[in-house]
Amino acid sequence: MSAKVLRPSAQAIARIRALSERELTPEEVEAALRTPVDEVEREEILALVAWFRRRYPTAADRLAYVRRAYHRWQGAASLPK
Repeated sequence: MSAKVLRPSAQAIARIRALSERELTPEEVEAALRTPVDEVEREEILALVAWFRRRYPTAADRLAYVRRAYHRWQGAASLPK
């Protein structure tokens, strides 16, 4: 038995795009930066840092990753919307 795939409507996609691409006001950015990180989020961040440091143990490994990622991001930025 196969599951039916539900696709979002064009209106839902447009709304999500508008929300995700809007520019924040300086006040919104400041409020977000002043919000303390809760303990669960802190643990998640530290777990990600630990994974990253295991995956890329040296500074050279980390720099090579960043260079590869930067090239991917540049390629994705040039894709048509």
